[in-house]
Amino acid sequence: MSQFTSLEICSGAGGQALGLEEAGFDHAALVEIEAPACATLRLNRPEWNVVEGDLRAFDGRPYKGIDLLAGGVPCPPFSKAGKQLGDQDERDLFPEAIRLVDECRPQAVMLENVRGLLDAIFDDYRNKVEKQLKKLGYVPGWKLLNASDYGVSQLRPRVIFVGIRKDLAHGFSWPEPLKGEPLTVGGLLYDLMKANGWRGADRWRERASSIAPTLVGGSKKHGGPDLGPTRAKRAWAMLGVDGMGLWDDAPACDFVGMPRLTPRMTARIQGFPDDWDFFGRKTAAYRQIGNAFPPPVAKAVAGQIFVALSAQRIFKVV
Repeated sequence: MSQFTSLEICSGAGGQALGLEEAGFDHAALVEIEAPACATLRLNRPEWNVVEGDLRAFDGRPYKGIDLLAGGVPCPPFSKAGKQLGDQDERDLFPEAIRLVDECRPQAVMLENVRGLLDAIFDDYRNKVEKQLKKLGYVPGWKLLNASDYGVSQLRPRVIFVGIRKDLAHGFSWPEPLKGEPLTVGGLLYDLMKANGWRGADRWRERASSIAPTLVGGSKKHGGPDLGPTRAKRAWAMLGVDGMGLWDDAPACDFVGMPRLTPRMTARIQGFPDDWDFFGRKTAAYRQIGNAFPPPVAKAVAGQIFVALSAQRIFKVV
């Protein structure tokens, strides 16, 4: 059992939860409203305390004293792909996250969102969040991190908010990018593409010579299991991938043309380990994968938080 515990909100399919686990945190609870994502969490980690339901109805007071409150609050209020309504969007859950910080009083807070949150249009919104957290005794900070800097074979910029309790803040620093480049899509997926003996796999690997564009999971209202808008599909085509949909299996040995990805391939691009299974059919599985926080990025940030908390604990013992 770890020396530190976490409460995760808006857990999704477990991308951030995996990263926290690998960084050394034990989960006191994971809160998620989508049934397929909850099923995925229970499928892979039966021992986790998965709380299925609306975050607005979740009471954080029983978890007072946890070490870390983490989560990936919904992105649509801040996404450039939407109307960027911010606090006018009913899906904005930052206020709920702040409520839970007040109820739980963790040592640290870690929240993930889309790049659009750093746009000038949200300056006042970010300032408001910072003021609220400072009032509760935390030192807040925002950072744009690129998943490819932490070994993920994907162009995926994400905004990370970290708030550290004032007496611990001196021990936190943002993770440094890893040395070296991540694998290309061809290098990363070659074995999966060749699983059925596809004769064109070697040629495809050479063509797929860069990292992937950003995976887009879509929503219940819009989109099925495809790889995003027209611009994204063009980027995938440059890598020799048909982005109009997903396949259930790798191409057959005599297949000719551009293959489509399988859910397992997209999960690997997102940084999930191959033994992490997703509940549901293709569309439900891909929505979970595309909306996930890459585990390696979550691990990198959570690892730095773990170091900050550990330093304080060591200081107290000494």
